[in-house]
Amino acid sequence: MSKIGIFYGSASGVTQSMAVKIGKRLGEDICDLYNMEEDFDDVDDMLKYDFLLFGCSTWGAGEVQSDWLDPLFEMSVDKPDFSGKTIALFGAGDCVDHGEHFVSALGTLYDDFTKYGATLVGAIPTDGYTYKNSFAERDGKLVGLAFDDVNESDETQGRLDTWIEAIRAHFPFAESEPQAEAA
Repeated sequence: MSKIGIFYGSASGVTQSMAVKIGKRLGEDICDLYNMEEDFDDVDDMLKYDFLLFGCSTWGAGEVQSDWLDPLFEMSVDKPDFSGKTIALFGAGDCVDHGEHFVSALGTLYDDFTKYGATLVGAIPTDGYTYKNSFAERDGKLVGLAFDDVNESDETQGRLDTWIEAIRAHFPFAESEPQAEAA
């Protein structure tokens, strides 16, 4: 079975916590976790996987989390080929204090990796989300799992379930039922 590379940047631990939760949910035996600050060396770390999950919170006026800045810059110069790679995105945001840029970093990742030839999956409906604007919204859907553990933590598990279902057919665990994490 193919392995899944989970790459995440996390300044406060929220996105890291979700990356670990996703890894457990999909199966620790098929997931490799990479903290972008501590474990990431270069784009070759990503290119060795056909299936990738990228986690990034949104900072400031919609920017990617700082651990993603240098890798994204290097990729903008090197233009790596992600053809044949399937990518799904997840990220933390704050729909109240930063509702005008809610999870907009996911939109940046979506655009960049689409430009490099990847197939991006895992868009989920915006139903039930409360935010003003998001660069991650495309055609009435968010380009990945968006969660807000500050203001809408009671929605996180259901949103994770919806996202897992959205990526199920595209990832190697498609034949098995992932187990929901006990509350």
